[in-house]
Amino acid sequence: MSAAVCAFILTFSTTLGPTVVSGVLSAPTNVRLSSNDMNLVLRWDSPERPASSLVYTTEFKSSVYEAAYRVGCVNISNLECDLSCLNISVFHYGTYKGRVQAQSGTESSAWMESNQITLDKDTIISSPDVSLFSNGAAIEVSIKDPVFTISALRKVYHSATYNITYWKHGQREKARSKSNIQQNRVVLSDLDPWTKYCVRVQIITERKPSKPSAAVCESTTNEAAPWVAAVATFGIVATLVALVVVAVVYRKRFSHFLCPEDALPQHFKEYLLAPPNSPMYLAMRNSHPPDEIYNQVSVIADSRTLEEGQPLEAAGRNCSKQPDTT
Repeated sequence: MSAAVCAFILTFSTTLGPTVVSGVLSAPTNVRLSSNDMNLVLRWDSPERPASSLVYTTEFKSSVYEAAYRVGCVNISNLECDLSCLNISVFHYGTYKGRVQAQSGTESSAWMESNQITLDKDTIISSPDVSLFSNGAAIEVSIKDPVFTISALRKVYHSATYNITYWKHGQREKARSKSNIQQNRVVLSDLDPWTKYCVRVQIITERKPSKPSAAVCESTTNEAAPWVAAVATFGIVATLVALVVVAVVYRKRFSHFLCPEDALPQHFKEYLLAPPNSPMYLAMRNSHPPDEIYNQVSVIADSRTLEEGQPLEAAGRNCSKQPDTT
């Protein structure tokens, strides 16, 4: 009888599978803690044959705090928890470890712990953002550091430098490099004109290097650098603005210089205002207009002519001119 009961229990438990064993859920698998650009993310895989409405709760502990675990994400359905996005303090020099538990209703699985990581040592640094600008027969390389979730790259890695590798397009095996570069803007001047070059940049820190950037290509020219025209234009505009400002500020002085308000000497005024005293002017001013000489003319119309209807013009021919009695 007891053998039959044991066989039934074994068959029943095999039918249910590993999801429920003695009222305990199967635990999550492959629990791992990782960091990219100073974030802190706990990930895991779901149990085999997970129960319905399965949720997870995470906890973590740090060398900065006490040894006990602290609550992370609670009752989430996702298979990851970004601890750096919670309202907790994550330090870039701290050592962290996490664990996760599966829950379904009143049942819970065992806690599964992750690996332990130290942020500044184990975080994966993304590749820098690289831009190229052709500057005549040279190429200017502009580098932008990746954005960290907490702090900044230069605050975590104080002695970070850049390793710049460049080569002619299609000649990767002949690549040249510049190392220990601290500036984020570098000019590559030892280049051939009218040639296409490709550049790749990697950040080197005292802990670990970053991912190398993708190759970015640009062609050189033999023309004057575009900044020359920009500087010349800026100089002309600045000069014009300065002249306008000077003219506005010193406009009164300029007006006094061009139109002085100084009075003329008194003897100049008396000379200019004195009436003319030349003999010709006095003779012209005192002379009288000449008498006009004229003859008096009278026009008498003949009554007979008017009666016969003769034109007035014809009648005027009979007018007599009086002799000059003067």
